[in-house]
Amino acid sequence: MTFKWSPYWLLVAMPVSAVLDAMGAAAPVIFFCAAVAIVPLAILITHSTEHLAARTGPALGGLLNATFGNASELIITAFAIHRGLLTLVKASITGSIIGNLLLVFGASALFGGLKHGPQRFDARAAGLHAAQLVLATIGLLVPALFAYLVHGAAPPGVAVGGPEISIEAVTLGVAAVLLATYGLAIAYDLRRPAPAGVLAREAGGGSWAGPLGWLVVAAALLGWMSQILVGAVEPVMHEFGLSPVFLGAIVIPILGNLAENLVAVKLARQDQMDFALAVALGSATQVALFAAPVLVFASLALGHPLTLVFTPFEVVAVGAGAVVTALLCLDGETNWLEGAQLLATYLILAVAFFFLPGSR
Repeated sequence: MTFKWSPYWLLVAMPVSAVLDAMGAAAPVIFFCAAVAIVPLAILITHSTEHLAARTGPALGGLLNATFGNASELIITAFAIHRGLLTLVKASITGSIIGNLLLVFGASALFGGLKHGPQRFDARAAGLHAAQLVLATIGLLVPALFAYLVHGAAPPGVAVGGPEISIEAVTLGVAAVLLATYGLAIAYDLRRPAPAGVLAREAGGGSWAGPLGWLVVAAALLGWMSQILVGAVEPVMHEFGLSPVFLGAIVIPILGNLAENLVAVKLARQDQMDFALAVALGSATQVALFAAPVLVFASLALGHPLTLVFTPFEVVAVGAGAVVTALLCLDGETNWLEGAQLLATYLILAVAFFFLPGSR
């Protein structure tokens, strides 16, 4: 009898995390076990959403994918907001955007190009995502610039002195505009005919009950593990000298988006670059125009209002990711060298986040 590996074997880390947390074990051990447990739960959420979308047809299926595409990270960051870790949350928004643009897209282009050579994709769809990401960059820049003009200094996260109500009002206004724009983009995308070479799925048979049930169970278990993970974040930061910016920008996005990352690379290796690009750029767009505004409004109920006042470096990182990706998408073709260049850009930003002054 041969042993067949499955990521769901990692679910054994879930009861281990719970026991260690109850026993008050060392925070790094708890953090590691909870992080391992989150990986298969994120994969299960992705697979359940895909199966549910396949039963609803392309229109409703696209809406489901848009809604639950970043469910894992939304759950993790919601618990972080509840604990007041707003710097980590803002960094995770930044990290998710640049991670999808540079890490996921770069890995897809690299491994797909090494196997198939230059790969073609629909430049118009990529251009639509690029335009939305430019809008997202403006949405990050305007509140930061407003805070700078009001308080006379670039904000490190929370502005110093003076009433905060104006900054919060600007944040809520920008979040509402971003969310409305994303809704319009979803409506446009669902009504747009699929490009050549992209297979539009029709509604399949089968019951909704199975995928929906697994989705609910996985989301509940992910919430449990996220609570344990976030509870160990601050001790881990103090023990290893890690900053919330580095954990939020690099570690948390990789955990929350691992399933989508693997799917995009697999699609590129199968020479389905249109699909891989839709996963990478679509997820970045979802984070910027959907997840971030949702977290802003959810933070009001969680008692720790989140503003879209990002640090200058975070704004530059998102802007650089959007510009580099847009430039590489202009010709509608990728190759392994362009993938390596995207990965190099991501590593440069990751090193900078690790050594960012004032965040450690």
